[in-house]
Amino acid sequence: MDPTTGFFHDERCLWHSTQGLFSLVLPVGNWVQPPASAGLAESPESKRRAVSLMQVSGLAEEIKILSADEATTEDLLRVHPTSYLKEFEKLSAAGGGELGVTAPFGPGSFDIAKLSAGLAIQAVESVVNGTFKNAYSMSRPPGHHCLAEKPMGFCLLANIALAIEAAKAKHGIERIAVVDWDVHHGNGTQSIFFERSDVLTISMHQEGCFPPGYSGGDDIGKGQGEGYNINVPLLPGGGHEVYEYAMKRVVMPALNRYKPELIIVASGYDAGGFDPLGRMLLHSDSYRMLTETIMSAADIHTNGKLVLVHEGGYAESNVPFCVHAAIETLAQKNTDVIDPSLVMIEAWQPNSRVLALQKEMLDEIGMFHKL
Repeated sequence: MDPTTGFFHDERCLWHSTQGLFSLVLPVGNWVQPPASAGLAESPESKRRAVSLMQVSGLAEEIKILSADEATTEDLLRVHPTSYLKEFEKLSAAGGGELGVTAPFGPGSFDIAKLSAGLAIQAVESVVNGTFKNAYSMSRPPGHHCLAEKPMGFCLLANIALAIEAAKAKHGIERIAVVDWDVHHGNGTQSIFFERSDVLTISMHQEGCFPPGYSGGDDIGKGQGEGYNINVPLLPGGGHEVYEYAMKRVVMPALNRYKPELIIVASGYDAGGFDPLGRMLLHSDSYRMLTETIMSAADIHTNGKLVLVHEGGYAESNVPFCVHAAIETLAQKNTDVIDPSLVMIEAWQPNSRVLALQKEMLDEIGMFHKL
């Protein structure tokens, strides 16, 4: 039987450099890969290890692994202005640098970013055209912080927004929902669709984490987009039960009201218990739960059409188990993989007082967005 899950990945995305311009004594670029770790959290290792774990576990044999073409200029211009694209391309060709806020890049990163966006575009296309029931895009560099005119937070092109606009241009889809469970706020996606009702954006994120100090509870969209942007700020340390409650109390009711034709997830893993940039204490079974829950919404509203696009996640020892759990769930396949960190992170879950406070906040958010 043909696989029902497509996995879009290209080794070249792992050659994007965020800081290291030299590997040992050789300049990065062309055929020289960047070092595994260049001092910043965003490195290729968590992604590379996730793919390796799928290959070793046998899960890779149960899905279809494909690459994709780079996003075209036409694709890019649906979201990003020519001025930004030209500046990005020029600096990339000159060896790299920084154009935004915590979004450094090295030589060749412009082409790699176009490929990362192309993976997301093709993953969405493969689900919309019926090639796969669901799909996963292993995009790197990530995209959910990127504004139309400026990169942020390791994100250089708005991968999900580009995939949405490509699908709308080709298929005329009227209602698309984006659910962002990265630990950081999906500010780029929010900004691009803030005044539109044809894309519902929902971000569950650690309150005040990134962008620094941002919560977003009052940002509900503007003009035609009013009511179509939902932020779910979560207190640090919330853990598995809080995310489960947030999905039940806020995300699922919002999706049921909106009735999307397609659901796309900004799937970050930096809410994991070992992550250096978040404090939300999720584990691999949390990502299994999140994926199962969003699949149930897709089954109800989209005939199963669901795409997960990789975003953050910087604990290279733990992220592979979280990605593996999500892919197993998408593909409805079980392997013998056992997450050795699961018991440890489960033991770190918050006490009843923290849970009660967080659930009270989520009840208020749920009621607010019913109005």
